[in-house]
Amino acid sequence: MKQQIVVSGIGGQGVLFVTRILAEAAIEMGMEVLTSETHGMAMRGGTVISHVKVGPFMSPLIRMGQADVGLFLHAGNLDVHRGFLKSGGVVYMNAAEGGDAMVIDATRIAREHGSLVIANLVLLGFAVRQGRLFCDAATIEAVLKRISPGKQLALNLEGFRLG
Repeated sequence: MKQQIVVSGIGGQGVLFVTRILAEAAIEMGMEVLTSETHGMAMRGGTVISHVKVGPFMSPLIRMGQADVGLFLHAGNLDVHRGFLKSGGVVYMNAAEGGDAMVIDATRIAREHGSLVIANLVLLGFAVRQGRLFCDAATIEAVLKRISPGKQLALNLEGFRLG
């Protein structure tokens, strides 16, 4: 199994947490994984992008036109980072509507459940349940149980399950 995933958002949306969850899921499944992230102006709402490569790769960076999956926590980043997706690659996006992407309004769902911080997990849950990622829901839940701080665990699991 080889899969290349781009996770894109803006500072504060949990891009790095989603990246860690995916990496830990790959490790839990006994797979090789490489990650890389760029988060220059993240503290000021700037663009954050991470690359996750699952399988036997030599470099952590994904070349333009090579990603199998894109997880877009901020719809505005689609124009900026779509070029990483290969032809036939799938985009999962946090938005109310969205053209050729698989869309879920993760922000609305998170807000309705009282915590915007779980929007990233709502999007991840949605993407995992579509069956195009290398892992399944049970593996992600096991990772969340292992890495979530105690007081955040129930909320993190709820967010993931809402997706």
